[in-house]
Amino acid sequence: MPHTDNTGGDPTGFETWANIYTVHKAFSHPSELHGSLCGRLAAGSRIGEGAWLKVVCEHMGLPVTAPEESPELMGFMTEAYDKSLEQMKAADMSFKPLLPDDDYSLDHRLQALSAWVRGFLEGMALAAGGSLGQAPGEIRELIEDFVAISQVSETEEDSEEGEHQLTEITEYVRLGALAVFTEFNPPEKPATVETTLH
Repeated sequence: MPHTDNTGGDPTGFETWANIYTVHKAFSHPSELHGSLCGRLAAGSRIGEGAWLKVVCEHMGLPVTAPEESPELMGFMTEAYDKSLEQMKAADMSFKPLLPDDDYSLDHRLQALSAWVRGFLEGMALAAGGSLGQAPGEIRELIEDFVAISQVSETEEDSEEGEHQLTEITEYVRLGALAVFTEFNPPEKPATVETTLH
């Protein structure tokens, strides 16, 4: 059972995000906001809590006073930020885009994936700006593929082939996001005590 606390649930779980969006009557897609955050992080940007909460309010269509009015929401989103960064840095590559599970229809999951990728591209463009043009060829190709994926809007009826394709595309997106993160985020030096040479 996932660890939950007073922020109202698992910050990596789609259901928790979806419930929060419903409670706050947000019209946008939770996957898109998560994608936007991951795009910024992957492009090397780190945003302070205030700036991140402003992004959350804009995306969810909430008033700028929302952080004071809804400390639970803001606590959850701050935790989600930390968790996303932690997952993208993780050596075990356990990072996953925020997407609905197999209980949802294939079409619903495809739309969520395309929303996540749309958010990722937007976040990455905001953070990296012109430096994307100087990115290595494989990263630029990856971005082109992401643009194509972000425009997919519907699929065939639920089928085994459709499931297989969605699984493959989702894995491609997951690994692609990590490849961008690796490209734009130099490895952190291990926090060891510096030895001085005599």
